[in-house]
Amino acid sequence: MYIAMNRFKVKKGSEEAFEQVWASRDSYLDRMAGFVEFHLLKGPAADDHTLYSSHTVWQSFAAFEAWTKSDEFRTAHARAGNESSGSLYLEHPKFEGFEVRQTLTGKKAA
Repeated sequence: MYIAMNRFKVKKGSEEAFEQVWASRDSYLDRMAGFVEFHLLKGPAADDHTLYSSHTVWQSFAAFEAWTKSDEFRTAHARAGNESSGSLYLEHPKFEGFEVRQTLTGKKAA
């Protein structure tokens, strides 16, 4: 498996607008072979920003790479800017990619 993450430093006071951008857009991820799941994570707040991360899980790095080269990727990211609301970020998002080496899961409820 492969996990792709983008970390965002969202300006204080822009959290609701940032979350709305994500909630209202079509990601097209469910059309992609090898896509497993997506999470939008809200982290700690600092004086000038709140940390967020988008987190996608893929069956393989090859599946993730195919996503980044797809028409669906280009379409999903065409509205990724902040044209209507001004910049919501303090800086450009930071990408981090990880190959999964170990997975532990909880016991299923009886």
